Amino acid sequence: MAVVPVDIAARPYEVRIEAGLLAELVPHCKVLLRKRDVPIVTDRNVHNAWGDMVDGALRAAGHEPRWRILPAGEESKSWHHLSSLVDWLLDLGVERGDHVLALGGGVIGDLTGFAAAILKRGCNFIQLPTTLLAQVDSSVGGKTAINTGAGKNLVGAFHQPALVLADLAVLDTLPDRELLAGYAEVVKYGLIGDPDFFAWCDANGHALLSGEAEMREYAVATSVRAKARIVAEDERETSGTRALLNLGHTFGHALEAETGFSSILLHGEAVALGMVLAARYSARRGHMAHASAEHVASHLAEAGLRSELTSLGLDCDGRTLVGHMLHDKKMDAGTLPFVLMNGIGKAFLARDVDLDDVSAFLDAELARQ
Repeated sequence: MAVVPVDIAARPYEVRIEAGLLAELVPHCKVLLRKRDVPIVTDRNVHNAWGDMVDGALRAAGHEPRWRILPAGEESKSWHHLSSLVDWLLDLGVERGDHVLALGGGVIGDLTGFAAAILKRGCNFIQLPTTLLAQVDSSVGGKTAINTGAGKNLVGAFHQPALVLADLAVLDTLPDRELLAGYAEVVKYGLIGDPDFFAWCDANGHALLSGEAEMREYAVATSVRAKARIVAEDERETSGTRALLNLGHTFGHALEAETGFSSILLHGEAVALGMVLAARYSARRGHMAHASAEHVASHLAEAGLRSELTSLGLDCDGRTLVGHMLHDKKMDAGTLPFVLMNGIGKAFLARDVDLDDVSAFLDAELARQ
């Protein structure tokens, strides 16, 4: 089992990575589960796949699972579901020292974590991520949020989990599309600051996606270590270091907004396309070679992810997409920092980006043949 410490000063915790962790849930969480009743938040798809295993593991140890089963998809990250979830937890009598289990992907982790953050001014939760994207990214670092009509993740809180158990066995049941969406976040860590890891992805990405257990464990552990280092240095994104984790996200969130935060474009797919756009825009500004930008595009395309904006068939222009970006959480005094690259593995935060130039760039990408 790979164990990665996340050394947050106030709330240090571990990310444990191995196949079979859900079946061994109680031994890993034993000191954290103080009561017989254990609240678990999940979605219908995850419950159908893994609910019996988790339920059985808890009951075998004398616990009574209390399930909150939500619809699958981004629509569950809403005011309505947050409010009803908080009321449900209060009805269960959850106390500040209790732990709520978040069994699912990024949507469930974000929603449950935010509910835990605001319930009685902060109770505890445990992340049980069931997608590759959640295992390598959203379950680690304490960002929790819901979506609003104005944009994605605009209402939330920093609230660290008490433990993350990344069961690699769940990846065997993921639909190919979900697995690919998570792979985009794996590649991101190479592009941010580890060119050797990007080269590893070049050599081993197909093996990882085809199910080779050793490759999957290495990719998840390497990604989590990279994120843990950054989060420990800049937990609340105050120094700018943690902002580098948003590579591809400013472009990607705009695409998600334009497609209605729907199944048309999964978050990881948006990040993949956003990273291609960030690479090409970096090349446009002279920060990286055009050949390197196209290497990013070709790697993601060969994996099976979108690499061309035209593939979305959007009926909009660049200015419309830039309009979505104006709701970005990184907006500061009317300016929007962009995560760009000086080359593969050399991400940086650019604070001098002209949004009119971004609009023109996106117009060119929308017309790209």
